[in-house]
Amino acid sequence: MQTLIDRLRRDLRPDQLLSDLESTRVYSNDAYTTAQQRPALVALPESTEDVVAIVNACRDSGTALVTRGAGTGLSGGATPIDGALLLVTTRMRTMGTRRGLTLWVEPGVRNQAISEAVAADGLYFAPDPSSQVASSIGGNVAENSGGIHCCKYGVTVNNVCAVEVVTSDGEVHQFGSEALDSEGLDCLAAMHASEGLLGVVTRVCVKLRPVPPVQRVIAAAFSDLFVASDAVAQLFSAGIMPAAIEVVDGNLIRAVNTLLDAGFPDDAGGMVLVELDGVEAEVNETIAQARAVLEPLASSLDISRDEAHRLHLWKVRKAAFPAMAMQSPDVLVLDATVPRRAMAPALVAISEAAERAGFRVWNAYHAGDGNLHPSVLFDAAADETDAAHGLGALALQICLDHGGTITGEHGIGIEKVDYMCLQFSQAENAQFHAFKGAFDGTGLLNPGKAIPTPHRCAEGGALHVHDGQFPHPELERF
Repeated sequence: MQTLIDRLRRDLRPDQLLSDLESTRVYSNDAYTTAQQRPALVALPESTEDVVAIVNACRDSGTALVTRGAGTGLSGGATPIDGALLLVTTRMRTMGTRRGLTLWVEPGVRNQAISEAVAADGLYFAPDPSSQVASSIGGNVAENSGGIHCCKYGVTVNNVCAVEVVTSDGEVHQFGSEALDSEGLDCLAAMHASEGLLGVVTRVCVKLRPVPPVQRVIAAAFSDLFVASDAVAQLFSAGIMPAAIEVVDGNLIRAVNTLLDAGFPDDAGGMVLVELDGVEAEVNETIAQARAVLEPLASSLDISRDEAHRLHLWKVRKAAFPAMAMQSPDVLVLDATVPRRAMAPALVAISEAAERAGFRVWNAYHAGDGNLHPSVLFDAAADETDAAHGLGALALQICLDHGGTITGEHGIGIEKVDYMCLQFSQAENAQFHAFKGAFDGTGLLNPGKAIPTPHRCAEGGALHVHDGQFPHPELERF
């Protein structure tokens, strides 16, 4: 490690390298606090050239490299590895000059800062993960972050034109283009959700959108969460495409009321928030269509009267996780996706499993794309961590059994690497390793994350394949 430090001191300023105990301790984990490891060395690049120097030094010394943005990731993708260098992009915060509806930014730029920078031009950046105030665009690319409005406007990959990446050989590549097409293989999508395994993102060209002239919210309360989830499926069956559609359960409604004195219906078992946007005539027409679907099922229905009321209605979702944190010493927030038609039965099965395990599981989720976030409330001080994670594993299996996938937007990282063996075959995981090898032949970048080895699958007991068949082979895996 000292040889690496000596080399990097020739390429970087002293304040760009951290190795003392106190300075490096704060980087021991991302928002997945279950796994922690103090990094031996932290590098703080300020340019693409700095990143190239760091990557080359790590490769030549045989030192693994883990990339970290703002540290808001929820699956341990940025958790340091013993003996590895941690490359932190927070000092790379330069924004270029907007050209039409595109803007080049460095990876340390905060998600929300992009929208703030172009707000005066009537534009914004659509992906809005709940961490958007703090999360960086580099991390958004690494996890392919979504958010409330991904239902209509897509996730990060749908809102990025191009990325600049430094691969483990120290080469700088651009994938994608500001034009409608680009030369060579289209690897832009592959860079999204790659969790730092393929390269270090050094610049991102984001797509901007005009702010919709009208935005209104319908807040519909239901007798229970499962009726609410079924109402979502009926909205889509009716051909309605909202800008956002979210569901929260009754426990969270009451918790938000306790936290904010918000006045939402305390007796509701679930609430659906539907945001519609566009020109006024279009929004009014779609509201009428949505009311026709929701009113026969709902116990109450409220429609935003003005912008202040719209923001108030969103509080039941925006404040859900802070309110939940006030109700439990520890919370395990899960992330999985199922087809929209399977949301209600999957949630019923998870609720029954939680009852058998003796845990509370509360729900607030992105219903538009079936991205569920069951949250297990537990107390680590009471030795409940292992049991809580066991319930979490069962919830992921339930989602797989309903034709879903083990992640929607939080990534695999450390948290769910073993469960990749439940969703993918040994041959499929081998192809993932081969694809990583095409970009990172030495295995330098974020080793041991996201893609399991066959040995790990077998050792963890997660590889349940009989005669080459996975459980429920009739269900599509996506």
